[in-house]
Amino acid sequence: MIDETSIMIFAGLFVMGYLSGSVPYGLLLVRAAGLGDVRKFGSGSTGATNVLRAGNKTIAAATLLLDALKGAVAVWIGGYVDGAFGMAFAGLGAVIGHLFPVWLGFKGGKGIATGAGVVLTAMPLIGLIGAAIWLTSAVVTRFSSLSSLLACAAMPVLAIALQRPFPLQAMTVLIAVLIYERHRGNIARLIAGTEPRIGR
Repeated sequence: MIDETSIMIFAGLFVMGYLSGSVPYGLLLVRAAGLGDVRKFGSGSTGATNVLRAGNKTIAAATLLLDALKGAVAVWIGGYVDGAFGMAFAGLGAVIGHLFPVWLGFKGGKGIATGAGVVLTAMPLIGLIGAAIWLTSAVVTRFSSLSSLLACAAMPVLAIALQRPFPLQAMTVLIAVLIYERHRGNIARLIAGTEPRIGR
């Protein structure tokens, strides 16, 4: 039974996750390197893929790592405080913080790296399978967005099929829905045949 104390704990973990996820590392690193505002490039996202469009692979790799870590740290803290429920609330908060950071007018990244950090920490096997799906698709299709969407779609299916705790199943479903929403433009370009491939 969920009582008032549990609700306060879950709310606190969600807020902690949100604040962790809302740190725009891509924006901060690109500015620190003197390359301007990453939101002026490509899709306008603050994530690693768009940082790469700013022309610096090292900064893009650092952004990828930090965006994944902010999700991983939130989930680790959530799990330490309240197990699967704690991981679910903190992890969902981290992804929402990355997608909709209050500091940037609620316009952030697209959630792939942070979502990956969340899933890898909460459910390592499923996270590794998702990474393998992304890598295989990226090599075959050369579409980063399509690879991300395929891996993202697999997460809830795997969580349910492998009978992970219900809070984590629900978390992966909600994260997938949010990420697909943020990729509407990519989906439209994939359908139209105008989505750029990796390296272009």
